[in-house]
Parts: sequence; structure tokens; C-alpha cells
Amino acid sequence: MDRSRLEAFSDGVFAVAITLLALDLTVEGPGHGPLLDQLYDKWPAFLAYLISFFMIGIVWVNHHALVRSIIKVDRRLLFLNLVLLLFVVLIPFATATEAEYFPHDSGDARLAMALYAGVFLGMSIGFASMLEWTLHGQRVYQPVPPERRWAARARFAGGSLAYVIAIAVAAFSAVASFVLIALIALYYILENTPAAADPPGRGGDEDPVA
Repeated sequence: MDRSRLEAFSDGVFAVAITLLALDLTVEGPGHGPLLDQLYDKWPAFLAYLISFFMIGIVWVNHHALVRSIIKVDRRLLFLNLVLLLFVVLIPFATATEAEYFPHDSGDARLAMALYAGVFLGMSIGFASMLEWTLHGQRVYQPVPPERRWAARARFAGGSLAYVIAIAVAAFSAVASFVLIALIALYYILENTPAAADPPGRGGDEDPVA
């Protein structure tokens, strides 16, 4: 399969998921108090939307960089990509559930936060699996040198461990778990995908991923 089809399909899923996030940003409307108060009551939803929006955006940017470096798509990569997208489309549901209970620290709030972190864990495992696929054989235009592969795994697959910690923390504090997830998002905003390399002959066609 041409990798452009993989990227086009994935981009469509990312676009739908990131759009669905906004559907939960609603207010009760006239007859339910001042609009300013209604907006204030929705601040957990706006905060969760912000974090989830950037999480999906970060994965989309890194997914683009990773796929751009791939020489040829095979069946295994297609299914690994589906695992990633499986969890991407769950993010709007997990975000809406988390926003309903945050920032309370009840048992339900902690469970909602564990669900939120769990979806991100699944997404992280999906992306790490795709990254691992690129580290073997001649599958990308500029392979990561063997001596740098464990560093690449630690930088990206290491996010899975951080989400496991966030799930464990959620059992005691929903707020602390949310702060940890926000810090993970900040880290990946600043981190680059190690396999982001332009194919030969396309060096000036696209700007590098920042």
C-alpha cells in the first residue's frame, strides 16, 4: 500500500477525533443563570479539552513525521496504526467523562481520571509500537543508528510508563494525576520524533517538524 493512503486515512481519523472534543463544550443556555456563571461552571471541560486537543495534535505531528520517513507500508504496520487510531477516537469519550467529575476527588472522579490516563496509555503503546516497527530492517529512509535505538525507545515508549504512573496516582488523587498528564503533554510538545527524515528528493518540499 502507498503510504499516502495510510497517512490520509489517519489524518481523517485525527481530524474527526479532534473535532468531537468540541461537541462537549456547551452551556445550558437562557434561563439557567448568567452566561458568565455557566461558562465558569464549565471550566473543567475547557481544561480537559485543551489538554486532549494538544495530545491529539502532538500524536498527529509525530505520526506525520514517522510516516513521512517510511519507505514502504506493510500489513503489520497497518494494524499497528489501527491500534493507535483505536485509542485516538476514544479520547473524546474519556475527555467528556473526566470533565464531568473533575476536579472532585470522589471515587468516581478517580476512576474517570484513571480511564482518561488509560486511553492515553493505549495511544502511547500504539505509537511506540509503530516506532519500534521502524527500528528494524530497511523500513525508513534514514534508519536510527543501532547505538541510538534504546534512547529513541526511552524518549517515546517511555511515555507509556508515565501514563501507568498517572493511572496509579489517580487511585489516590484525580487532580495530581491530571497535572502529571498535563506535564507529559508539555514534554512531547518539546520532543522530536527520532525517525523524522525526508525521503530522498523531497528535502525542500516540506518544513521539518519543530
